[in-house]
Amino acid sequence: MDNFEPKIIGFFCNWCTSAAADLAGTSRLHYPSNIRPIRVMCSGSVDMSYILRSLFQGADGVIIGGCHPGDCHYVNGNFKARRRVVLLKNIMRSLGLEEERVWLRWISASEGKKFAETMNEITEKIKALGPNKMGTLNQT
Repeated sequence: MDNFEPKIIGFFCNWCTSAAADLAGTSRLHYPSNIRPIRVMCSGSVDMSYILRSLFQGADGVIIGGCHPGDCHYVNGNFKARRRVVLLKNIMRSLGLEEERVWLRWISASEGKKFAETMNEITEKIKALGPNKMGTLNQT
């Protein structure tokens, strides 16, 4: 368990969080390389099925990154994302699944440092949770 390195899927808004990831990289800020970024046009376009599929196919955690509320390039996409994540976490809780494996964070394009800090934080929290047991459900 000491050498466990979690696989974390990141669904990042094209306009904010992906740009923050670029800024963190060009600023040479250090964050774990176990984040698998997927650029989406808006955090509101991330369907719950994408998150669950990631977890059931072996990801140890999922983070959705979007624009701060009120700053969405698609007006209310981040509000949709927030509602979906709250609903998904309620469903996961009722099924006895670890809702702590799903994160939603608002990180704007100018917040490269916050991006790196958040990626470090989620990696440490997921590491503490250990490997995802949901990912073993479809392995026979």
